[in-house]
Order: sequence, then C-alpha cells, then structure tokens
Amino acid sequence: MTTATRSGTHITVLAVLGVTHLLNDLMQSLIPAAYPILKEAYALDFVQIGMITLTFQIAGAMLQPVIGMVTDKYPAPYSPVVGMMFTLSGLVCLALAPSYAMILLSVALIGIGSSIFHPEATRMARYAAGGRQGLAQGMFQVGGQAGGALGPVFAALIVVPWGQPSLAWFAVVALVAMMLLTWIGSKQRQISAEFAALRAARSKAGKVSVSHAPMTIGIGLVVLTLLMFTKNAYSESFRSFYTFYLIERFDLSIQASQMMLFVFLMAAAVGVLIGGVVGDRIGRYRIIWFSVLGPLPLTLMLPYVDLFWTGVLTILINLIMASAFASILIYAMDLLPDRIGLIGGLFYGLNFGLGGVAAAFLGVLADSYGVEAVYRMCAFLPLAGVLAWFLPRIDDTSG
Repeated sequence: MTTATRSGTHITVLAVLGVTHLLNDLMQSLIPAAYPILKEAYALDFVQIGMITLTFQIAGAMLQPVIGMVTDKYPAPYSPVVGMMFTLSGLVCLALAPSYAMILLSVALIGIGSSIFHPEATRMARYAAGGRQGLAQGMFQVGGQAGGALGPVFAALIVVPWGQPSLAWFAVVALVAMMLLTWIGSKQRQISAEFAALRAARSKAGKVSVSHAPMTIGIGLVVLTLLMFTKNAYSESFRSFYTFYLIERFDLSIQASQMMLFVFLMAAAVGVLIGGVVGDRIGRYRIIWFSVLGPLPLTLMLPYVDLFWTGVLTILINLIMASAFASILIYAMDLLPDRIGLIGGLFYGLNFGLGGVAAAFLGVLADSYGVEAVYRMCAFLPLAGVLAWFLPRIDDTSG
C-alpha cells in the first residue's frame, strides 16, 4: 500500500523511484568510470574518450523530448521498463566489445535506455509529489546522483580488478530496476488522479498559476537552457577527466582517483536533495542564483591547490552546483505545467546532450593543452550565473 502524507505526497513511491534512478544512473556511470581501462586497452586518446561521452549523451538526448511529448498525450507508465531493456543490452555489448566502434554502439544503447527512462519517471515524481515538489524532485534526483557516484566505486572494486567483461555482471542491476519500475507503473493511474484533483483544488483557491505568457515561457526556457549548459560543462569536466587530472597532477593510482571521484559525485547527491527542500521554502529563483554563481571563487582556486584542498574544494563546488537542478526542473515545469513529459525529457535530454558536447570539446582542449589547462579554463564558467538575472519572476513556490 502506498504511503501518502497529508499534502498528497507518496513517500513510498518517491523512495522506490529514487532507487530506480540510482540503479539507472549507476549503470550509466560505469561508462566514464571505466575510461582509464578502455583508454589503456584500446590505446585511445582524449578526443576518442570525449567522443564516447558525446555518443552516449547524444543518444540519451535525442529521444527524450520526443518521448516526453508523446507520453504527455498517451501515458505510458511501463515505458521505463523498456528503457531498462536497452540499458541491459548496452551493458552486455560493452562488456564484450571487441573494438572502438562496438564501444560507441554499446554506449549509444545505454543512452537510449536512459532517454526512455527519464521522461515518464519524472512525470511520476511530479504526480507523487503532491504539494512538495522540491522534496519529490530532490528524492528522485538524489537517487540518480548517488547512482552516478557509486559507478567509480564499483569500477574500482570490480571492473578494474576483473576487467572489461565484468561489466556484464551489472545486468542483474537492470533486472532489479525493471521489477521495481513495473510496480511503479501499476500505481500511476491512482496517483495521477490524486495529483490532478490536488492541482484543481489549488487552482480554484487561486494558489497556483496555470498559464504564463508565451514571452515569459520563451525567456525562461532560454535562460534555464543556458544555465544548464554552463553547469553541465563544468560538471562534465569532472565526470570525464577528473581521474586523469588526479593521476597526472598528483600521481594517484586508478583506484584512488576513482574513490575521489566517488566522493565528488556523492556531494552532488546531497546537493540536489538540499536544493530541492530549501527551494520549497525560499523559492526556485534564489536557489538557482546561488547554485550557479556561488561556486565561482572555489572554481578559480581549484587549479592551484594541493591534493587535500583539491578534495575539499571539489566537494564544496559540486555540493553547491548540484543544488540547482531540482529548482531548474521545477521552474520549467511551473512555466509549462501541462507538459510535464516534455519538460522532463527536454531537460534530462539537455543534461545528456549538452554534457556530451562539452565532453567532446574538453577532450580536444585536453589533447591540445593538457588536462590541467582544462580546469583553469573551466574555472570561469560559473560566471554565466549572472544570466539568472533575466529569469522571469513567477510564483515558483507553488505546488
């Protein structure tokens, strides 16, 4: 039986959604976590590493808005289960890949799986939230961030010692996720009806705005997209190249660098939950301002400190930057409250696509100027946070 609070928040469903997001992103995160192994085994350069990320991210980005638009009109509560089938097949193919071309095909399958998973899962988190959207998106995303953080740990403990074929073992994770998503799909009709009733009651009481002017929507989405790009470009420099940076600058082992990457990514898991909960109280606008522009002094210091302070600063940077995503997503949903699937697909797609473009570009810079130079250049990206000034002011604390 689903546990719901008085605000209509279904905690059990949100918790299980968070677990499935954890499992999904755990499998995704095995790709960059395995880069040092793949680089050595296939004699890859940084451009080729960047192309792997680009292929994965673009495959994950292309279908998400389309799937979101389709499911806005024709709900498909079991579509995430299909997505997990693609992810499972991609993992097995990656484990057995005999060539660089097969690696690209494998990561494309995993990306497609994520593109199918996110829109409908985001919709379910929105429905299950009731009147606590920040908490709901925080719980959903903390699962994803925790899964992303666990990838380097499993890579260090399993993939590094047992080799590339051990990636196939994680097919069990996909099967568990499929069972959980089947249960979640069975709950969608009931919970979506409850959310619709709650929203209608709030609208009747004048507590929620159901429509915005096209200019407001357009400006809001453009600014949010630009903020997402700069945030993801900086974050991608860590996902794809942080281990190489630590190995090159501080002479760490692969396992030690993977554990530092885990700590960095776990900070994101804490950040998204804090950002979601605080956003419910003080509004999305303030959270977005702080989380995008706030890390600037820390990013400027990072390339010039020792190993200890590198660890401290990277935790603080990711903790602050990660707090933005829940607020950005909910802000966009508040702009277009009747297009939840489209917004979920668009912004998770942007996460994939923009991150992939950034990874490819950063790979070129790393080959040309070195990994350390990449971090010196990326340090200025949080300056783009001033764009938040142009965000339309809406009633962003509404459910």
